[in-house]
Amino acid sequence: MSLYSKSRLIFQYESFALEIIFQQIYNDIGRGGKTRMNLNNLDTEQSNPDSLHIDEMSTIDILTTINNEDQKVALAVKDVLPQISDAVDCIYQQMSQGGRLIYIGAGTSGRLGVLDASECPPTYGIDPRLVQGLIAGGNIALTTAIEGAEDSQELAVEDLKNIHLTDKDVVCGIAASGRTPYVIGGLQYARTLGCQTVSICCVHNGEISKYSHYPIEVITGAEVVTGSTRMKAGTAQKLVLNMLSTSVMIKRGKVYKNLMVDVQPTNEKLKIRAVNIVSQSLDCSEEESIALLTKCHYNVKIAILSGLTGKDEKECEEALLKNNGNISKTVKSYL
Repeated sequence: MSLYSKSRLIFQYESFALEIIFQQIYNDIGRGGKTRMNLNNLDTEQSNPDSLHIDEMSTIDILTTINNEDQKVALAVKDVLPQISDAVDCIYQQMSQGGRLIYIGAGTSGRLGVLDASECPPTYGIDPRLVQGLIAGGNIALTTAIEGAEDSQELAVEDLKNIHLTDKDVVCGIAASGRTPYVIGGLQYARTLGCQTVSICCVHNGEISKYSHYPIEVITGAEVVTGSTRMKAGTAQKLVLNMLSTSVMIKRGKVYKNLMVDVQPTNEKLKIRAVNIVSQSLDCSEEESIALLTKCHYNVKIAILSGLTGKDEKECEEALLKNNGNISKTVKSYL
């Protein structure tokens, strides 16, 4: 599809979606009622008094204001560590039974989910299907805003059906506002199948929390630029997503000490990283590391275990399988 055709398609889609939204708002008002949502009640839509005159500030004062607000994010995440821990244990348990982790979101939230999912295979050597990210509007929404897509619950159901969602999977809905229809639709559908559900939002009593077994509400407060949730809320979501995927992968034996031992040496940089990981794990020279990796067909885990125990490649592979790929547990089994 040409760039012109793609742009025209996006324009037509957004125009149609906006027409529906404005017609619904017009009908609500005409009936003497309120519109479907009141953004003024959302934590993420409040005006920040500390940035009220940011348009008049010097560059360094603008940056200082943003930095001061960003420092609050990690503390907000700290407040919900117990909830994140419960979600991690759930995801790990479901994966142990053959399930997957599916992120679903719209706009910035959707992009963050896709980002976290796409970084898991090169970091931990997993099948790309194990952690997936779905974004309202599809892949084109990664680089082009398709705002109307977030208002369709049916689109979320269709996207989840396309990846053949099962009751073994965990669906994690991400929405800073806690009310995105696309995410709500996805969580509702997941629950009808018997899936475990997780949600991440940045408001108190988020709507998506109602449809989640493991709701995570990180209250980051008013943004520097009112309503710009790609800032503090986006940073909070990124931190939580990092915690979810990283913790699960550590529990799955993808890390030894603090090294990513399931890295796949598919290019020159990753081969050098593999050599360094073996060297650090065994406190050996680069030459010894290369020799071990060559002997073990560049399987980092097996090379490390062989170096630690003196066992051959086949025995190390079998021992790792018995211990779910965890090097530390496997070494202890030899003691």
